[in-house]
This record gives sequence, C-alpha cells and structure tokens, in this order.
Amino acid sequence: MTGLRLLCAALALGLGGCALLRSEADTRPAAKAEAAPLVQAYELQIEAPAANLRELLEEHLDLARFQRTPEAERPSSVELDRLRLLAPAQARSLLETAGYFDAQVEALLEARDSSKPLIRIKVTPGTPSRVRLVTWSFQGEIAAAAGAPLREALQSNWPLEAEYRFTQTRWSTAKSEALVRARAQGYPLARWATTEAQVHTAEQAVDLDLKLDSGPLFHLGELRVEGLEFYPAEAVTRLAGFAPGQAYSEKALLEFQERLQKTQLFDAVAVDIQRDAELAAAAPVLIKLRESPRQQATTGIGYHANTGQRVTLEHLHRQPFGLPVRARTKLDLGRDLRAADMEVSSYPQPDMQRNLAAMRAAQDRSGDRIVNSLSLRLGRLRETTDDERLVFIDATRARETSALGEIRSGAFSVNGNWTRRRVDNILLPSDGHTARLELGIGRADSSVAQNGSFGRSLLKLAWYKPLGNWYANARTELGQVFAADSVGLPETLLFRAGGDESVRGYAYHDLGPIKNGMAVGGRSLWTGSVEVARPVSEDLPSVWGAVFVDAGQAAERFGDLKPVVGWGAGVRWRSPVGPLRLDLARGQATGRWRLHFSVGIAL
Repeated sequence: MTGLRLLCAALALGLGGCALLRSEADTRPAAKAEAAPLVQAYELQIEAPAANLRELLEEHLDLARFQRTPEAERPSSVELDRLRLLAPAQARSLLETAGYFDAQVEALLEARDSSKPLIRIKVTPGTPSRVRLVTWSFQGEIAAAAGAPLREALQSNWPLEAEYRFTQTRWSTAKSEALVRARAQGYPLARWATTEAQVHTAEQAVDLDLKLDSGPLFHLGELRVEGLEFYPAEAVTRLAGFAPGQAYSEKALLEFQERLQKTQLFDAVAVDIQRDAELAAAAPVLIKLRESPRQQATTGIGYHANTGQRVTLEHLHRQPFGLPVRARTKLDLGRDLRAADMEVSSYPQPDMQRNLAAMRAAQDRSGDRIVNSLSLRLGRLRETTDDERLVFIDATRARETSALGEIRSGAFSVNGNWTRRRVDNILLPSDGHTARLELGIGRADSSVAQNGSFGRSLLKLAWYKPLGNWYANARTELGQVFAADSVGLPETLLFRAGGDESVRGYAYHDLGPIKNGMAVGGRSLWTGSVEVARPVSEDLPSVWGAVFVDAGQAAERFGDLKPVVGWGAGVRWRSPVGPLRLDLARGQATGRWRLHFSVGIAL
C-alpha cells in the first residue's frame, strides 16, 4: 500500500508540473499581446460645407489628432471604434464654438479592400446663431455719475452687437477688450462679476448678459523711484507729465515710461501703480529703473557704397563732470569721408525738449574735389514717438579744392527742421507715411563771389502701402536755395543727387550742374522713387525681393533741371535694426550698372 501511495503521489506531481508548465507557456504569449496591442491604421475623411469648419475639425478632433502622432502611439482597433462612437458628440462641441448649436454629425465606418478602414465624418452644421440681445449692468464706482462716459464707451465699442454672428472666439475677445479698456481708464481692479451667453437653439439666437464690477476709481499719488545711483531723482520726476491727485490712466503711465526710455539714461524702465484698493484715493506710482553705464564706447568697421570702407569710434558720457548733460564724440574714418562729431545735450525737460551744442569737422573726397568743412550748431530739440522738432543756429566754414583752384566760403543761418512719422513700424515701415521739412535763412560769404543773404528749403516725403502680397513705397525730395545768382554759398548748403538714398544707378553726389567737366552743387533739387517688393518665400518672410525706378537731378535752377533715370532690382533683409538693402541698378544716362548697399530708412 505504501508503494502504491508513493506511485500515485509521483504521478500527481508530474501531472501538476506539466499543467504548470503548460499554464506558463499559455500565459506568456497572452501577456506579450497585452503589452503590445495591435495598432490600427485608418483613413479619415471630413465632409463639411465650409472650409473653416472642416479645418476646425481636422485640427481638434481626436480622430484627426491621432493621425498626426507617431505610428506606435496610434489607437488599437478597439480604441479606434470607441473614438469613432465619440466623434459626433465631440464634433458638435467644436462646432458650437463656431456658433452652430444644432449641428448634425455622423461618423460612418466603411470597409475597404485595403487594410485601412475609412471613417467618414459627415457634418450638417445648420444655421449659425446670431446675437439677439446684449444686456449690461455695472457695479462699483463706475456705476456712479462720474463713470457715465466710460460706461457709454464700453457699450458703444462692444464688437458683438445685435445681428452679429456669435462665435466663442469673438465672445472671449470682446470680453477681454472691454476689460482692458476699463482697467486702462481708471479702474485697474475691474473684473467681470458675471458673463453669460444664453443660447436659444430653435431660434438660432444668443442673448448676452454682462455685469462689470469696476472696483474703486484710482487716483495717482506720490512718485516712488527705485534704482537710482548716479543720476538725480529730478531727471526722473520732472518727466512725469501728471500731478498727484489726477485720475489714473494707463496711457499716462505708458507715456511717462516712454519719456524715461528716450532719455537714454536707463537700460530698463517700468512704471506702474500700487494696485491696492485701500490706496485708491492716492495710489503710489512705482518707478523701477536700471541705470545705463555712465560711459560707453563702441567701435565699428564696415563698407558703404557711397563712401567706401570705414572705421568708426564713438564715446558716450551720460554725466560728464557730474553735470546733468550727455556728451557724445564720434570719429568716422572712411575712404572718401572723414569726420569728427562732438555733441553736448541736456537731460530732457518736462516737455521733452533738450538744449544742445554740436560741432562737426569733415573732409569729403567723394568727387573730383576735396571739401573741408567746419560747422558749429546751437539749438533746441524736441523728440516724441511720432514727431521731432529741431530749431538751431548754424555757423559753417568750407574750403573746396579742385582742378579749378580753391574756394573759401561760409554761412551763418537760423534753421528749423520738422519731422512727422505716421507709420506702423518706425524701423521697418510697411504702411503709412513720413515727412521732413527743413527751412533756413542766413547770410553767406565767398572768396570768389559776392556776399549776401539766402534762404534754403528741403522737403522729403515717403509713403508706404501693402498691396496684397506686395508692398509698395514711394519717395520724393524737393530742394531750393533762394539767393541772387551772384551770391556764393558753401558747398555743404547746395544740392547734389545720386547714390543709395537718391537716384540709384549713379555714384554718390555724381549728379548736379556741370562746370568745366565736373559736377558741382546746385541750387535746385528733385528726386523721386517708386518701388514694389514682396517676401521671397513663406519660409523666409523677412527676406524680400524688390524692383524699382528712380529719377532726379540737381541744377542751378528748376528750369534747367533735366532728371535722369535709374532702374533695377534688389534684395531686402528686414533685420531687427532696420532694413538692409542690396541693389543692382542701371543708370539710363550712362548705360552702366552699379551695386548699392545700405542699412536703415531715409526719414
């Protein structure tokens, strides 16, 4: 019996071991299959009557998003079936953001001969809903009588008026813009107490209800300046442009911040108020500054198509000898032009005016003669974002040496320059216009002509306009010296044409009256240019190709002015510091091609 029991036990263990081995062998493939489920490839087709709706679903529908993921991350056949069943509800939610609240959506699975099934999403969007009623209510200090102008402005400028088509994007944007307006005009703590869009599907109508809580009306208090080490606090506070007790406005603070930046005394400027409701009656104005280095030196090396290779050295001192002035010295050592400039200017006054004194010594070898000149200038400059005004007196002495001999001349004049800019971007304009007017009156003397009085005017106009994918710009320049023919004037006060910013296709200052076979300065000037440009490709939006036509000339009088033409093509790089231009132009009068290279804009 004992042996029989042992034999039975051995058989049982053997069978159990076989079962165990079989169980492990059976489960290993199953575990492997579960760890790596099969990936189901599929095709998706979205049928919608409008391209914008189709694009909306192709961008956000889960079935579409999974097609853009790596193959290993795409859904299994089970997960794909679940996504297909959920697709109609998800699509309807997406269509509601576009204003379609009763859309019908079907997700159909179609078998294909290939291994990829086709999922077809059919959309019947219905009629888009439109705004039917807009109801406003206000709480906080804006509800008082003093808040009436702002209340009216918020309601009159509300973009989602009755009959406008409703979309979630427009709804969100309109609320954000209204809140920004309220915060910028006296109520920095303004918030939406409630906003509600009630949808009436059967009527395709949406009723909007808005309640704005403005909080308290803020007034500006004391100025608190942080970050000053070298410069006096008065250089900051006198540029505020507002007095304590004035109602808060974001525009007033931004203008103050811009004035501080224009002083060129600070690397960083931030102006804001202390947003504390308990301090609303006199909110402290917080001015955080980071001073620029008191001294700064820069060097440069380059090439200019007009005057050849050049080296520049510049030094700026923002507080020489502890005085509230800026001193700038610059040396420009070029092949054809050598100049030294020195300028001292005061810190800006409350109206952004600065007093200045400047001296310039230059030698110009760009033509068939050598002109040495020295000028002294005293004046007052006012700079703002869009406009600039300079009034100054100028004393100039010049000596011109050529094959014809030597001419010494000079002039003393009173001058005014006015610049107006109305462009979308000062450095890279593409829409708008600029204008510059220069007027002067004075007395001139010469070693080879009579002494006498003169007047001088110069007008520069530029216009920029986008034309679809193209961008057009045009410019013109008119100049005239008013003086008797017998009065001699320094060469620096006369006009010449030709060069990068004048008539391309001709050398710098190569156009003017001809005397003894040489071009000299004239008393009348006209130049004009028309150019169209467009980006080279979508991948390089800052690189433009351009074609242009220029014309112009300088002469002794307008009756003798016979414009010459230059035309060509070029490349523009709209760099962060301004447009860099490379042009190949043909002078029609000479039949020659010239390469022109320049950086920046003329005005």
